[in-house]
Amino acid sequence: MASPSALPASVLDLAPVVPVVVIEDAGDAVPLARALVAGGLPAIEVTLRTPAAPDAIREIAVQVPEAVVGAGTVISPEQVTDVVAAGARFLVSPGWTDVLLEAMRGSGVPFLPGVSTTSEVVALLERGVREMKFFPAEAAGGTAYLKSLAGPLPQARFCPTGGIGPACAPDYLALPNVACVGGSWMLPRDAVAARDWGRVEALAREAAALSAGGTCR
Repeated sequence: MASPSALPASVLDLAPVVPVVVIEDAGDAVPLARALVAGGLPAIEVTLRTPAAPDAIREIAVQVPEAVVGAGTVISPEQVTDVVAAGARFLVSPGWTDVLLEAMRGSGVPFLPGVSTTSEVVALLERGVREMKFFPAEAAGGTAYLKSLAGPLPQARFCPTGGIGPACAPDYLALPNVACVGGSWMLPRDAVAARDWGRVEALAREAAALSAGGTCR
């Protein structure tokens, strides 16, 4: 595993896209992670939506040291404890409470609490948190909403996630307050089901090459 000093100051700066991964079979975790890393996407958010997720995080942490594996859909202090013990190197939540925030803060790893309103952003800034997940991005107002936040709240940095695809992602990346986006389009269900890791790697490579521009549709 790379040392903390070898990493950028923020997980948000590792790549323009953070893959949001739902793993049904922990046996797929290592080849899937290797394909994503080979394609240029080292930060991997494994969501806690399946029973296989903790084992998947553990396997990736041990066997794919070049990956920066994190846990997503973290909604309780107990989950924080469990996934950090499994090897998660960052935490992502769809929303936050003070109890969850303090558990994430006390974990010793970077975390992205989820927000979808201006008041939530201001509340986190009051608590010293400047990096956040904007979720669900498209449903919550998309690029127009985030652009409107950049003027009054320039200190907040976001990773928008939810409904974002390759055509839309560059518009988000063009915003001054967006560091990266989260998405799962590089992991189509049929490719994962067929264990077509070559296709996953190719799609990851395309995602890693995204830059500002594009058209949301």
